[in-house]
Amino acid sequence: MKRSEALFEEAQKFMPGGVNSPVRAFLRVGGKPIFFKSGKGAYLYDEDDQEFVDYVASWGPMILGHAHPQVISALQKVAGNGLGFGAPTAIETELAKKICSIMPSIEMIRMVNSGTEATMSAIRIARGFTGRDKIVKFEGCYHGHSDSLLVKAGSGALTLGEPDSLGVPASFVANTLPLEFNNSDQVREIFTQVGKEIACIIVEPVAGNMSCIPPAPGFLECLREVCDEYGTLLIFDEVMTGFRVALGGAQSLYGIQPDLTTLGKVIGGGMPVGAFGGRRDIMQTVAPLGKVYQAGTLSGNPIAMTAGLETLGLIEAPGFFDTLNENTRNLMMSMQSLAKDSDIPFTTNQVGGMFGFFFSSAHQVTNLSQVMNSNTDAFNIFFNSMLEQGINLAPSPFESGFVSAAHGQTEFDKTLAAAAVAFTTLKQG
Repeated sequence: MKRSEALFEEAQKFMPGGVNSPVRAFLRVGGKPIFFKSGKGAYLYDEDDQEFVDYVASWGPMILGHAHPQVISALQKVAGNGLGFGAPTAIETELAKKICSIMPSIEMIRMVNSGTEATMSAIRIARGFTGRDKIVKFEGCYHGHSDSLLVKAGSGALTLGEPDSLGVPASFVANTLPLEFNNSDQVREIFTQVGKEIACIIVEPVAGNMSCIPPAPGFLECLREVCDEYGTLLIFDEVMTGFRVALGGAQSLYGIQPDLTTLGKVIGGGMPVGAFGGRRDIMQTVAPLGKVYQAGTLSGNPIAMTAGLETLGLIEAPGFFDTLNENTRNLMMSMQSLAKDSDIPFTTNQVGGMFGFFFSSAHQVTNLSQVMNSNTDAFNIFFNSMLEQGINLAPSPFESGFVSAAHGQTEFDKTLAAAAVAFTTLKQG
């Protein structure tokens, strides 16, 4: 028995499903999860010392690759001073200042410990600021597992075939209005009906939790327009896209300024972290300045702040995102070409260092309905073939993939060679 299998058997005795996050359980793709013990650059190494080219990147934050020496060195240095104090530290302000300088829509920011905490807090602020209860979200967009946002959610909820969750009160569902992603007409229609009751629209500007779905032309502009017209706040959930698809996030890429932004992943350099920020007048409603309460014992942890600050400093290098974007685009184009050679229906999406692929005959996948109509059985076969050949992809057709700065031609060649075998397997079978 492989060590990963033995570890999984043991884990199931003490943790639900043997995991601490549902998608890790491999229920959607079959088989058993791999237990990893180390990572370096573009590679992960499992408990049996097998090597994998990694495109999960800890679900996005490892934009520099695993164990970047400069980040690790900074962490080792600051850890010697203590792991946390539950009190203000200078480095919190340094990271806050850095983020605000890169994202002009963020005039004030509050650090938290996860993306879920960031989006949950942003929703509370929007309701407190506007005095309204209803929120708009989009089908297949995942904003964490707080009650208001587990309605027509993506990510692990889709993976397990449960886009809603037990334990969510009906009153929360009543105040959450789920619309189709990229459908501007639906947005305008719902605002015509109840626009004055809607506190906010929350959206992933590039949906990353039903694989990777870019915004259709005019969609984000529509959201900004209706929010301005009805006094509603626009929240960009950039937990995944922030500092990932571009230095200034999706809002800089598409030229749309939200009222509030939620962040995570890259701003912690791989450490647990989240943040929410936005217009000064809105953020001044947050305690202790205002009456919207939010708190966190571990918020602004110096270890997480250090990892984030070092990471952001490195990705500011000229041409960093140009190279990342080009490498990711070329990888997707090459995979599409291989699928075409094998006569496999296959299409891809890509924004910056994020990508998604679908076993679908659609020219482009733009919403949850198309995602759900793709051939997920073909994905399972493809995933398992790639994994057997040492390529680590997300174990779900509903998750984005990520290229890091550590990926080079050697890794791409390995990936495409494995993909050619996987497509041939699909064609034969």
